[in-house]
Formats: sequence, C-alpha cells, structure tokens
Amino acid sequence: MSRGDPKSRFRARLMRPAQPGTDASWAFLVLPREVSETLPRRGRTTIEGTLNGHAFQATLEPDGQLSHWLRVNEVLLRASGATAGDVVTLEIMPVSAEPEPEVPEDLQAALAASLDARRVWNATTTIARLDWIHWITSAKQLKTRAKRIDDACEMLASGKKRVCCFDPSGFYSKALRAPEAAD
Repeated sequence: MSRGDPKSRFRARLMRPAQPGTDASWAFLVLPREVSETLPRRGRTTIEGTLNGHAFQATLEPDGQLSHWLRVNEVLLRASGATAGDVVTLEIMPVSAEPEPEVPEDLQAALAASLDARRVWNATTTIARLDWIHWITSAKQLKTRAKRIDDACEMLASGKKRVCCFDPSGFYSKALRAPEAAD
C-alpha cells in the first residue's frame, strides 16, 4: 500500500466457522493486523473492495485482537469461485461515509417509547449509533440485552450521546472476537 492510497491489498485464508449457526454456507477470514491498522477504527468498520476480483461491500467485525474479521457469505463465495480453505486475494478500503446501521426491533420499540432518548439518538453520529447497537447486540444473554436497552434509553434520555464502558474492539473486554475455525 502506498502513501495516499486508501486501498489495502493482501491475501488471506478463508475458514469455515466451527459453529456456523443455522446457516452453514458462509466462511470468514481474519485481516492481517497491519491492514486493520490502516482502517479508521478498531470497532465495526464498513469497507468496499474486491475478493478475487469480485466487488463487495461489508462491515468488518472486531476480532478482539486489535484486528478485524470478515464474514464471506455464500453469494460472494460463489461469485469469487472461492471455498473454505482457499487463499483469496482482497483489495479493500473504508467507505467514504459509514452507512446508517439497521436498528434492531427491540431497540426501535424502546426508543419509540422514550421521546427524550429518541431525540438524543437522532442527534448522535452514525458511528455513535453503530457503537450503541454493537454494545446492545454483543450481549450474550437476553436479560443482559434487555438491561442494556433500558440503560441505553436512560443514558440517551439524560443527554449522553456515546455509550460508556464499551470497548468496540473487544481487546480489553474480550466480548468480541472472530469465530473459531472448524478443523
């Protein structure tokens, strides 16, 4: 990568997740740390680029090790001719403006019920909203998620625009990490 060139070019191995959930058709890769260091933030970051020459846009997730990981869906796997175990070529760069995040239904309902929280929510930046959503959705238990939604509405209603006590990189809390690869 040359100075002034926002694109990063690298190769990485696609891995099959050990626990793919209900959809086993995806793979993932972990970005080299030096590539992650060129990105604007350690937390969720949206990028655009190519995988084996096929264009895509995706949101990278923090891996808890000060890097990022990329979920590669079935459509991109097919288009790029790649499969788990392959080493793929990527060229990525951050998007010029972070897209507005999708607000989970339970958070939408809570914000709709609190005019003060909704007013401050609407006055925050896209990145701040992304961090609020990430904090809430990273809860491992439903009761923790519900408490975080209640706490978020209270904090927002009191005028707080940024979530506190949340490390969006996962490095200090270890709450966020890349999937474990299947053998």
